[in-house]
Amino acid sequence: MKALICGVNGQDGSYLAKFLLKKGYEVWGTSRDVQASSLNNLERLGIKDSVKLVSMAPGDFRSVFTAMDKSEPDEVYYLSGQSSVGLSFEQPAETLESIVSGTLNVLEVLRLRHRDTRLYHAGSSECFGDTDGLPADESTPFKPRSPYAVAKASAHWLVANYRESYSLHASTGVLFNHESPLRPKRFVTQKIIDSAKKIASGEMDKLVLGRLDIQRDWGWAPEYIDAMWRMLQLETPEDLVIATGQTHSLEEFVAEAFAINGLNWEKYVEISQEFYRPTDILYSGGNPAKAQQLLNWNAKTKMADVVRLMSE
Repeated sequence: MKALICGVNGQDGSYLAKFLLKKGYEVWGTSRDVQASSLNNLERLGIKDSVKLVSMAPGDFRSVFTAMDKSEPDEVYYLSGQSSVGLSFEQPAETLESIVSGTLNVLEVLRLRHRDTRLYHAGSSECFGDTDGLPADESTPFKPRSPYAVAKASAHWLVANYRESYSLHASTGVLFNHESPLRPKRFVTQKIIDSAKKIASGEMDKLVLGRLDIQRDWGWAPEYIDAMWRMLQLETPEDLVIATGQTHSLEEFVAEAFAINGLNWEKYVEISQEFYRPTDILYSGGNPAKAQQLLNWNAKTKMADVVRLMSE
């Protein structure tokens, strides 16, 4: 089996590459410029030399066409695109271009040349918006509240349209928040973990954050990779919610991170509206019942363990 991972050096792409290599796949990975990319996550996981790399600009149809023809994959995992909700407010055009155009180009290449190839598309729980304290499932309507969420919702419906119109085996995994040590520093979870360590060692005095009352469903990224792969093994493609089924406030996440370092978070954390978003989601939680049934998959690592593993 051959797999093409678009965005292979990201958190999910790197873990997925390692996962598929262990299963005996020939793994291809894309980056916008392979020669200039550091590919640091692949190096951290010790698999950089095991992945066949190809340059691909998702917004350029010819570039996507060439990468797909060169790799001739049985499975494509489209994980590319701008991945920060906060940054999408600052760069809305780039966010929509990288996510929507890239997804459309992959779908078009599959339609034209690789109809038997199976596609996993990385959706997002951000599409649901705020669900008023109720866990979202596959029937929950989308109410996106950021440019990132709008882009992901558009790509989601593109995948569904191509699946129905051209009988492609294409699925979207609607993943809720999933973390790991490979998270970039711009993500608040990694910022919290790093800051708690530095405050404990005397390198920092305080941590400044935005809202602490937001609630999220936090899982462990390496486990969610398994769910992605299982989705493409289904005979009939499905869009599925991937989540732990448990929600916690950001305050709880912060308290856990500081407690691991022997600190009371309230002495070191300040709140600033500088880090508030134009619109934010107070509650985001998922109901993974359908995925549990169809994939025989469960999230074993919950929030407290996620914080511990990231800290370690």
